[in-house]
Amino acid sequence: MEKVESHLHPQGSFDVADHPVPQGREEIWRFTPLKRLRGLHADAVLGAGATRYEWNTPAGVRVADVAGDEARALRGISGLVPISRFAARVLAEVETSLLVDVPAETEVSEPVVVQLTGTDAAETEGGHVALRFGRHSRATVVLNHTGSAALAQVVEIEVGDGAEVTVVSVQDWADDAVHLTHTQARVGRDASYKHAAISFGGDLVRMDANVTYDGPGGSAEMLGLYFADAGQHIEHRLFADHTAPNTKSHVVYKGALQGHKAHTVWVGNVLIRKVAVGIETYEENRNLVLTDGCQADSVPNLEIETGEIEGAGHASATGRFDDNQLFYLRSRGIEEAEARRLVVHGFFNDLIRKVDVPAIEERLVATVEAELAKNVTGKHF
Repeated sequence: MEKVESHLHPQGSFDVADHPVPQGREEIWRFTPLKRLRGLHADAVLGAGATRYEWNTPAGVRVADVAGDEARALRGISGLVPISRFAARVLAEVETSLLVDVPAETEVSEPVVVQLTGTDAAETEGGHVALRFGRHSRATVVLNHTGSAALAQVVEIEVGDGAEVTVVSVQDWADDAVHLTHTQARVGRDASYKHAAISFGGDLVRMDANVTYDGPGGSAEMLGLYFADAGQHIEHRLFADHTAPNTKSHVVYKGALQGHKAHTVWVGNVLIRKVAVGIETYEENRNLVLTDGCQADSVPNLEIETGEIEGAGHASATGRFDDNQLFYLRSRGIEEAEARRLVVHGFFNDLIRKVDVPAIEERLVATVEAELAKNVTGKHF
């Protein structure tokens, strides 16, 4: 009997014509409100220039906007073969790439911060970012998205053997922004890769974060923190594709929702291929609903092709405030609004510490506080 493969076995192609325009009935698009994507998933013009790029350049690192043969050579450095129309279009039509290049054996003492500032949400555009980390390098890169934009983006990450890498992507857009992005990482032998996706702003943000392995011993830690307000759609999709033996993946995403029609989506996909013996994987998603009228969808998927693994599991939960925690705090004389604030901070605090980038941690604490002021500490419900 012929094996029936799941949606975790897509047929990729660099040819745009091989990718029909999504209709919303497809498994990977069923949660996304396509009408709000401004055509980024279909045939919108992928121009350039509406988003400004600025960056710092620590010693030993090259950061540059490259074009021509150098830009073309960066397509696919992560092993990405597009499985969506928008990703194929970005690789085929966007002529430049933002390259962050950390040479082998280089240890970067401060984060490389790339500031992407949108200036016009009415102008659709595409962007390609390539992060290349050489063998045994150590570095942190922060991609900070702000302003107004309608951006289709592909981020490719190559993590060399033995490297220790952290990549933080912050989506702190203006209220009118639309951001459709695919992040693909290839982790080398005995390398360590941490990816943190932090989404607060924007009208619609959808981020696909995928990881594969280029040799045994690689590990990936994938973290996410999101906070959706009224009318916002924030969607995160993860895919840990264990393509080598003795690899690890650990996924923890936490989100909060408040306001009418706030909608979050988390889809965690893990595929353990037949060759991937001795692997360990675990994925967890927690959602905290702060007001009525919100919707949180959480879908973990785990497919195992070999029984010779160290461990695999997942957990998913969506709920309101823990009444026991509130009672404990109220019984000690803490006002209800302050008690609710403390519960939410406690919900996020351990995840914020895991990001392990001090400037980002401070910013996250302040942003969570600002979000809470809109509903939790500002009024009862």
